[in-house]
Amino acid sequence: MSKEEEYILRIVEGCIQDDRKAQEQLYRSYYRAMMTLCLRYTKNESDAMEALNSGFYKVYKNISRYDSQKASLYTWIRTIIIHSCLDMIQRNQHASATAEMEQAANIHVPPDAITALSAAEILQLVRELPPATQAVFNLYVIEGYTHPEITGLMKISEGTSKWHLSEARKKLQNKLKTTGRHE
Repeated sequence: MSKEEEYILRIVEGCIQDDRKAQEQLYRSYYRAMMTLCLRYTKNESDAMEALNSGFYKVYKNISRYDSQKASLYTWIRTIIIHSCLDMIQRNQHASATAEMEQAANIHVPPDAITALSAAEILQLVRELPPATQAVFNLYVIEGYTHPEITGLMKISEGTSKWHLSEARKKLQNKLKTTGRHE
């Protein structure tokens, strides 16, 4: 067993015993990566912090279920944090009917339009999307989930998932046009 694996095992065992120092070590070890993840799903840092803390609460509450044979601790925590972000989106979602489409429109955004933007500018454009649309876009484009997987995570139909992705692409393309970054 490597030193890193021993360290992780010690932290997990401490968290199972409700050791506050172990919980703090776990939080500090994964804060940056998980906060970056939350920022992709939320509109601002305050919402990201809320989703992150809610997610870590779930991590601490369920740490005894962690099985190092099934996934790395990072992957296990990341999955919980993504679910926390999606839960937050669903809680904040206003009741509005979403039109379903059989097939998402395929809108092309030239690669040079994207490369002209900084990562911060791209993140800001994605943050301006409606919450559910933003979540579907992140899950599909950034996280690599399929539409059937997204339907299970977000409890929406596959058509709705495709519609949100199509909407995200349309809105992002329009935003690129209005910023003068797309021809």
